[in-house]
Amino acid sequence: MELFEGRPADCSGRQEREVRVYDLLDRLGIAYQRTDHVPAGTMEDCDRIDAVLEVTICKNLFLCNRQKTAFYLLMMPGNKAFRTKDLAAQLGVARLSFGTPEDMLRLLDVTPGSVSVMGLMNDRDNQVQLVIDRDVLKGERIGCHPCLNTSSLRFATSDLLEKVLPAMGHSPILVNL
Repeated sequence: MELFEGRPADCSGRQEREVRVYDLLDRLGIAYQRTDHVPAGTMEDCDRIDAVLEVTICKNLFLCNRQKTAFYLLMMPGNKAFRTKDLAAQLGVARLSFGTPEDMLRLLDVTPGSVSVMGLMNDRDNQVQLVIDRDVLKGERIGCHPCLNTSSLRFATSDLLEKVLPAMGHSPILVNL
């Protein structure tokens, strides 16, 4: 794996959802680095990607309430254990479960394994609430997929909070997991 500055020189053959991410970051004037890789399906894959990016890619979980009337995208450090009960209590929700691949595709235009904060750019009706573990914000840079798991990006955490999320029309709920 190699680290590149910005978008690929040639985006032919790239999925539209990935190119839209590069378009957004470029339009916002955000400096970012990218690496391409095999699909990140294991922790070992993620460890190799993290080493190239020199940042820990967040664990991103797509969740919903029991009635499937409220959806959440949780960003948390990959090394933290996830306890549904703890998060549900902080959100004031009786019960949380994982959202379906169909809802993930419909709301964020991503598929399992490719869930990313960047998918919120496709949630124009704000049906998905972003939830961020405060530990994610402690790093100078953040790592994420550009809506597919064969590339990974890194950019300033401050750019996520001050430019990307406002441009997407999303505000996070901060939690302690």
